[in-house]
Amino acid sequence: MNTKEALKSSLDMSLYVLNTYLSDLSDADLMQRPSKDCNHLAWQLGHLIASEVNLLESVCPGKAASLPEGFAEKHAKETTGNDNAADFCSLQEYNDLFGQVRAATLKALEEIDDNALDAPSPDWIRETFPTVGHMFTLIGSHPMMHAGQFAVVRRALGKPVLI
Repeated sequence: MNTKEALKSSLDMSLYVLNTYLSDLSDADLMQRPSKDCNHLAWQLGHLIASEVNLLESVCPGKAASLPEGFAEKHAKETTGNDNAADFCSLQEYNDLFGQVRAATLKALEEIDDNALDAPSPDWIRETFPTVGHMFTLIGSHPMMHAGQFAVVRRALGKPVLI
């Protein structure tokens, strides 16, 4: 397995886990919070999508998928307390958009020169993620950083253990 294959495997695995956790949830379920001080699942999905676009764009300008107008703003830190379901997307809309965003990420990874993975990442994140390759690792692992919260909501809703 080479570097790109390992990065792709990470990207695929995290999306598999996320999609599995979402597989039997309803739109209403997305408005559930794992606890009172946590963000509901709809916000978290939007955050994951917008973050992936921003992270990819920071290392592969022009390669990230486009988000609908206002999408990132609806999922910004300032909206974490918003519980109005009408302000968020349906599960299908999140799934469709995440699919487009991830396809753009995978295409960028496929097209990037192997040597470019060793290039420095942007200044604002370089201390933690020093190279472009590290940024792809971050993109791949980010959904897993939220997966535990999805599992907690699933348990609270009485959903079966899927993984």
